[in-house]
Amino acid sequence: MKSWLNRRRFIKKSLLTSAGSALSLQIGSGKILAQNKSKQPTSARNRLTPKAGLPKGRIGELSVSRLLLGGNLLTHFTHSRDLRYVYNLTAHYNTEEKIHETMAVAEAHGIDTLVIHTAPGIMSTLKKYRHQQGGKMKWIICPTAPIEGQLEAYREQVRMLANEGTDAIYLWGVHGDSLVAQGKIDMIAKAVEIAKDQGVPSGVGAHDLRVIMECEKNQIDTDFYIKTFHHHNYPTAPKPNELTKVIAEVPGYWCNNPQKMVDFMKTVEKPWIAFKVMAAGAIPPKNAFQYAFENGADHVLAGMFDFEIAEDALIAKTVMANVRRTRPWRS
Repeated sequence: MKSWLNRRRFIKKSLLTSAGSALSLQIGSGKILAQNKSKQPTSARNRLTPKAGLPKGRIGELSVSRLLLGGNLLTHFTHSRDLRYVYNLTAHYNTEEKIHETMAVAEAHGIDTLVIHTAPGIMSTLKKYRHQQGGKMKWIICPTAPIEGQLEAYREQVRMLANEGTDAIYLWGVHGDSLVAQGKIDMIAKAVEIAKDQGVPSGVGAHDLRVIMECEKNQIDTDFYIKTFHHHNYPTAPKPNELTKVIAEVPGYWCNNPQKMVDFMKTVEKPWIAFKVMAAGAIPPKNAFQYAFENGADHVLAGMFDFEIAEDALIAKTVMANVRRTRPWRS
């Protein structure tokens, strides 16, 4: 509770002062140039001073930090349940300038990869950061083009992403869930191959564990998985008597059977990126990261505001230094 209250006070303070303290940033190699550091408040300079790196793993030939920056907050998809105002609040806070600053802070704390979907306008924002400001953040992106027909639209979007410099591509979890529900496993295989044809690591995303089960059963040649994972020990978690309805309506959205996930992933030898580990903010980072890493996740994807990154990176590093895993590292 203490940690939650501290964050709440911090958020309130940050929002009240942000309008009068917008930073003018020039970013080179993922950090603020020396001549601009003296113009920034001490707190901002501290957040952008390079710290010791985080542990890394490999997905194919791609080196990736074990803590990844999630894109949902940057694209304002907050999954804030019935708190509708949070989406609008996040949209006002995470402007393009703030997104650039967030990635710079993440890089300074050893987070070298962003995972995001093709939300409107996001590619322009990412390219400006990389090409105009010298950012080094890697991109793992899921196309949102439809999986239908001969996959023309999907193929074209994948080609565009690869040409823009995307480092890895994966099948959007929404698509993966839907295709398995329809029995279209062959379409998952085709989507995986389309990305591989562009010479980048190709993954599969899922909310429903059945997606990974079917991929493994059918020996789909994916390079990695991105799958929801968290425990149910938080107040708004679905109760046992609600799970049947939740599973029927949105299979796996709430990581409906964490232990089943743990047990199955022990048999999977491909890298696993766990997301929704904090259940959209309902589980504190230390608890969430420890649960994910101890139970087999190779990487944790966490949505973070810029002011949360330093603390979360330190938590992740501390957890990984003492973790006792039930599954070997697969990346």
